Amino acid sequence: MSLLIQTVQKLLDRDLAVLEKEISFYATDADLWKIAGDIKNPAGNLCLHLCGNLQYYIGAVLGNSGYVRNRDAEFSTKGLSKEQLLNEIAKTRKAVAAALENLNPTVLETIYPVEVFKDPMTTGYFLIHLSAHLGYHLGQINYHRRLLQTH
Repeated sequence: MSLLIQTVQKLLDRDLAVLEKEISFYATDADLWKIAGDIKNPAGNLCLHLCGNLQYYIGAVLGNSGYVRNRDAEFSTKGLSKEQLLNEIAKTRKAVAAALENLNPTVLETIYPVEVFKDPMTTGYFLIHLSAHLGYHLGQINYHRRLLQTH
């Protein structure tokens, strides 16, 4: 396993563990789905989005897990329990770990096999992007949770 794959795997696993903690810190299941003002994506939907994103782009595309993504459902599904979200995170952690543990390092320099943005990118570049994407939405979830605690 290459140093880049090891690093991305550690970062993703670390941040998915933080996602588990953030979700578990919500006082009630209902709080996971609250929106207000300009906040249109509650923690529950951001969690589903992150899990769907990683299970598809890493688990299915790079690891051939067979996962089928429904991106629209990541944002339209409402009311899942904290336990259901934590189970989804656990599945995501396993899928990411399995895919990255078996990833051939030569793939890092090849063009990622699915067109995501308008310009092609290497698989190594996209793995770094996925880690940053997770961190971005993880920060949003943290702020969402703390805003609810002050009211």
